[in-house]
Amino acid sequence: EGHDRGVNWAAFHPTLPLLASAADDRQVKLWRMSETKAWEVDTLRGHANNVSCCLFHPKQELVVSNSEDRSIRVWDVSKRVGVQTFRREGDRFWILAAHRSQNLLAAGHDSGMIVFKLERERPASANGPGDKLYYVRGRELFCHDYGRATGGSSGVDVPIASLRRVGQQAQTDGIGSGPRFLSYNMHNPTEGNVLVCSEVDGGCYELITFSLTNAGGSVTDGKRGSCLGPGVFLGRNRFAILDRHKREIVVKNLNNETTKRVQAPLPNVDCLYDGGASGRIILRADDRAVLFEVQSRRVIGELTAPKIKNVVWSPDGSKVALLCKYGVVIANRQLEQLCSISDTVRIKSGAWDVSPSGGTSSNLFIYTTLHHVKYCLSTGDTGTIRTLDNPIYATRVVKDQLFCLDREARSRVISIDTTEARFKLALANKKYGQVMHMVKHSRL
Repeated sequence: EGHDRGVNWAAFHPTLPLLASAADDRQVKLWRMSETKAWEVDTLRGHANNVSCCLFHPKQELVVSNSEDRSIRVWDVSKRVGVQTFRREGDRFWILAAHRSQNLLAAGHDSGMIVFKLERERPASANGPGDKLYYVRGRELFCHDYGRATGGSSGVDVPIASLRRVGQQAQTDGIGSGPRFLSYNMHNPTEGNVLVCSEVDGGCYELITFSLTNAGGSVTDGKRGSCLGPGVFLGRNRFAILDRHKREIVVKNLNNETTKRVQAPLPNVDCLYDGGASGRIILRADDRAVLFEVQSRRVIGELTAPKIKNVVWSPDGSKVALLCKYGVVIANRQLEQLCSISDTVRIKSGAWDVSPSGGTSSNLFIYTTLHHVKYCLSTGDTGTIRTLDNPIYATRVVKDQLFCLDREARSRVISIDTTEARFKLALANKKYGQVMHMVKHSRL
């Protein structure tokens, strides 16, 4: 029992009576301990050289180890299998540290240090019709109903379906196996259709269909396949995905049968997004966005937008915000650019105002960065609204309330003051009565 060669590191589990040890016999061992002794539980094999350090992940049931074989490995504690490997050319790893409250790890190697995340923390979500938001937490698809909000809460969560694990690591909740994108079929008033896409095994999708009237009623799933990036609904009973080998647009019906294949108008298209109207999609290729009509195979509009991450259509479909890594481009429904703003910090999310009155609906766009909530108008005016302690992902804006999901995929509502943005909007629209009212009555 025990290691055959020198032990380089030992680490305690944050809450359980467990120990992990790393040694020159290329193994990581797990030990259970009592007040007086420890006994070996299992051995994690896979490193090809001396294991220099190991630790328990502070939030998930994982062990992370690194080695002189130039790799960092992640192991599932309960299943005792490797779930992920990071490699570095030419540098041996020596030490590891985990952040206590954030999903961050640091590793030291021969020529320096890297700080990294094990997986993305943005919950997959999409707005549905009316006051509904569909999102994934863990392995569950939920519908969040804003219409049933009571004092302090942002609404009610209704579970819709459990998602099956996919990919080669289907036996574990492997790192990075969670859904990345979610699309809701706004063209179908009779039933709910959701496409859940993840990046497992190069990219895959699952189509889930459920009743809109009987929550928790019958759910049909199991319709799945491979794709690149998100899938998009084109109409009441069809959706489009990107074939990851040929880079073709593949149109399928709700029985998951291919009805059409369309050549993309540009080479190297690597992602498709919602086009804001039935039959239309936005294609991303390098630093360009192209609005494409699938049926007639024609390009309606295109613009330059570097590193597009997401697109958000306004509630009335008249404008679209293209969220880039370091900026926001706002365009009209023909994808003609109205304004472009850039930021120094990565943009996390954005949502259009949907207030029923006040003239801000579809005109005021709120976006979030790591530490700020900011606004943007189609005139190009922009400003900061408030700071944030933790990153959030905006889903909906009504008057002075920002509805969002946090990194744990919990729905929250935070208060924002949009007076400055409303004032600039009223000025731009020459609504001088509103301007004078705000000058007299608002804290500007």
